[in-house]
Amino acid sequence: MPEYEFQDVYVPRGVSRNATRRLLTDHAEYGHWELDRLRLYPDGSRRVRLRRRIIRQVRATW
Repeated sequence: MPEYEFQDVYVPRGVSRNATRRLLTDHAEYGHWELDRLRLYPDGSRRVRLRRRIIRQVRATW
């Protein structure tokens, strides 16, 4: 079963959809994050939860 690391991002209410899209695209391209959950609040702010897979190396014992 894969393990994930999570990062919460808060986007305030004055930020446009286009700017939010650019922010999340940068996180995805350069940090290898993917969208896990997005919550849009009635005041226009957004709470975004990103995740990325944790890859653990197996030590070889000889």
